[in-house]
Amino acid sequence: MGSTVCISPATFTAVAPIKPSLSRTRTLNTSISFSTNPNRNFTFKHIFSLSSSSMASSTLHVMASSSTGAASEELDTSSSTSVGANDLLIVGPGVLGRLVAEKWREEHPGCQITGETVTTDHHEELIKIGINPTLKGVKWDHKFPYVIFCAPPSRSSDYASDVGEAASLWNGEGSFLFTSSSAPYDRYDNGQCYEDSPVVPIGRSPRTDVLLKAEKIVLDAGGSVVRLAGLYKADRGMHLYYLKQGTIEANPHHLVNLIHYEDAASLSVAILKKKLRSRLFLGCDNHPVSRQEVMDLVAKSGKFDPTFVGFTGTDGPLGKKLDNSKTREELGWEPKYKSFAHFLGVAS
Repeated sequence: MGSTVCISPATFTAVAPIKPSLSRTRTLNTSISFSTNPNRNFTFKHIFSLSSSSMASSTLHVMASSSTGAASEELDTSSSTSVGANDLLIVGPGVLGRLVAEKWREEHPGCQITGETVTTDHHEELIKIGINPTLKGVKWDHKFPYVIFCAPPSRSSDYASDVGEAASLWNGEGSFLFTSSSAPYDRYDNGQCYEDSPVVPIGRSPRTDVLLKAEKIVLDAGGSVVRLAGLYKADRGMHLYYLKQGTIEANPHHLVNLIHYEDAASLSVAILKKKLRSRLFLGCDNHPVSRQEVMDLVAKSGKFDPTFVGFTGTDGPLGKKLDNSKTREELGWEPKYKSFAHFLGVAS
């Protein structure tokens, strides 16, 4: 299998004609090391996963990193691969993104799924689960029919711009979905909240400003937004944080809203499949619980070793009761885990 590599100080392009395999997934690893000046050595590494549904030719996604571990530089790459009608780009293929990939492939076995990351740290893991990895900043000569943005704002210096870049990679044919948070809802008295309830005004909170500005970009582009409640699974979530801390200085009566990672993924896939435009959805299990109730359920389950001491706070803002009945009715969606208690096996 051959690879033609053209290198100049300004432009880096790697093209590899690949013949498709009809029997198995094939992985090609290509590394090229060279130096453009005496002070900087670069290694170009491409890891390419080809499934039986791939087209007859593909272009390598080239990633540059210095031998000293410096951040990768933005590169121009060209891809001649034909895009399938159900191909999916996942920006931020972390815990949620990988579950979305798994469920999307169950619905569309022959599709190609690409995962865009900030670093190459987890690219080998992505390849093993059938996601073709690429780096943020890689330029494409084609767009994707389905795009989902799952990356959190914590690792971005310009979140709105990152979301806008993802929107520009959508060809407008299938769906573009942004996984946001329920944090922008302007309710702090444990009262009811729905999909269209009022949100925090722009300018009051930097945290919600970031999300609301990103949502606007998505909705203006024709994409949809799903505001997710607190995500959790057995080894991830607020309950583990509380257990680790032991004592929390917070109001135990504050209501929290939850949704299991698997349910957030199935909801996201349900939205993508509908091919809707500029719509807002809400993801939660419709069973809000207080912080104290969360830890009481954890203790009742007997599934966790650390002992939680308790909450020491008595004041502070309360939470909200999220209700996504409209979302469920429109999409025909129901969560696998109806409540946190149901997940722990202690539902009455």
